[in-house]
Amino acid sequence: MTASNPTPMHDALALAREAIGLTEPNPRVGCVLTAPDGRVIGRGHTQRAGEAHAEVMALRDAAARGERVEGATVHVTLEPCSHHGRTPPCCDALIAAGVARVVVAVADPNPLVAGQGSARLRAAGIEVIEGEAADAEASRELNIGFFSRMQRGRPWVRLKIAVSLDGRTALPDGRSQWITGPQARADGHAWRKRAGAVLTGVGTVLDDDPRLDVRLVDTPLQPRRVVVDSRLETPPAARILDAPGRVLVYAAVPDAAREAALRARGAEIAYAPGPTGKVDLGAMLLDLGARGVNELHVEAGHKLNGSLVRERHVDEFLVYVAPKLLGEGRGLAAIGPLANLADAPVLRFTEVASVGEDLRILARPAG
Repeated sequence: MTASNPTPMHDALALAREAIGLTEPNPRVGCVLTAPDGRVIGRGHTQRAGEAHAEVMALRDAAARGERVEGATVHVTLEPCSHHGRTPPCCDALIAAGVARVVVAVADPNPLVAGQGSARLRAAGIEVIEGEAADAEASRELNIGFFSRMQRGRPWVRLKIAVSLDGRTALPDGRSQWITGPQARADGHAWRKRAGAVLTGVGTVLDDDPRLDVRLVDTPLQPRRVVVDSRLETPPAARILDAPGRVLVYAAVPDAAREAALRARGAEIAYAPGPTGKVDLGAMLLDLGARGVNELHVEAGHKLNGSLVRERHVDEFLVYVAPKLLGEGRGLAAIGPLANLADAPVLRFTEVASVGEDLRILARPAG
């Protein structure tokens, strides 16, 4: 099939991508219904948490078109749910609709589903077909944070960095606005939109006073903003505490007065103390997973970046490289000095693309 004539599953994956920034903490799912003669009779994607899932939206679309769904084939990017959550099981809706078969791109990693959805459909006499391997991989990548949370109990951690060609993220005094161009900055906001939470450190809050919300692209929901602030040094007037969106501050050392001031600004305070008096980053990630964060987008300084890299918490690097040289300045992550080249973390490039005048590199730890 060509791009102008996609398969129903490719169409379903495109629908799932439309759910980015909408469905948290639920996965992004698309669904296409086809009649026995191959016509598309219904399309839909998952809505906000607590609202209809992709299968129900596709059934509603078919009804609005006046189409009959008995004997139809369902093409869905994730195994239909089989449990009562905020909505009834999608399996029940498909069984009641009388569809003939369901093509599933990838099984749901949620232990409450994990094959049970397909089993219930088969028990009702509906044929269940596994999709193509490429479609399974595309669906998994689209929901990589959901898979991470279901399988590891913690979010997928994506570390975003803007650097000069000589690897500097800021001038020696900390100034970094702007290393990259407007297209790269807008692209970075599109990646923020993907995330359930955007995280930074108190050093960045003090140096740059960022907002860290999504502004340069449209989004139906704002990701939660998270500050790693061991001693609760975030100023109550910091812009990161402004609306819209919720703010969560992780601390290690209690301070009643500072905590009260931040709570008065609407922030939630969570304690995750480590043995050195700093926030235990591993415990923080597990807590974020328990709060339903699928993808964690990190925009921090070289010190917090270094801690995340050293402790092997980074799953993916999102690096924008500007065609300029800064000379002296701050680096990407404070992880050295290394005793040997063999000690260097090894990455593999998964994508390199031009964004305006800059390069966007995606890389993951090798192996």
